Amino acid sequence: MKNIIISMALIAITAASCNSGSDNTSDKSIKSNDTNQVNNSSAATSNNTNTNVAGSMQEMVSQYLQIKNALANDNGNDAATAGNAFVESMGKMDKTNLSADKKKIWNDISDDAKEMAEHIGKNAGDIAHQREHFDMLSKDMYDMVKAFGTTQTLYNDYCPMYNNKKGATWLSETKDIKNPYLGKKMPTCGEVKEEIKQ
Repeated sequence: MKNIIISMALIAITAASCNSGSDNTSDKSIKSNDTNQVNNSSAATSNNTNTNVAGSMQEMVSQYLQIKNALANDNGNDAATAGNAFVESMGKMDKTNLSADKKKIWNDISDDAKEMAEHIGKNAGDIAHQREHFDMLSKDMYDMVKAFGTTQTLYNDYCPMYNNKKGATWLSETKDIKNPYLGKKMPTCGEVKEEIKQ
């Protein structure tokens, strides 16, 4: 009888310690799952932020290219429409989760780019004035694309003849030169200086 009582006590102690060990494992598993969910949530937020920024940038690049193509075709009205759309696209940029460095870059460039696009939008009847502001907008767009990336390959083109031979650059979606500064007067004046890959 004494042996049975001792055996029962040992079984009870063993069972209790086994249950205790499995609870710890279960707790660790739960904590591990919680950590994974937090990490996955962080990664999802980061991916969403990157996707939002890329989407906003792509919209701005698209509007910029419409301005460029309109000016290359000597069409101030279409350039003005695209300029206004560019300003709207800038307002959609999601800056909330940008790093401090990226926020600084955005803040340094965005006001100037917006002002240039606004001038293009308000001056449909003055294509020479639009082209002056497109020159400055192109510098801002180059900096933005370099900082925030692009979802398409772009070409940084250069025209040596514009602005009394001071020259000017612009971004293009094709290798073929379509000069937005000289339009139909000298449509192929220029060269590709850099290929910017996605």
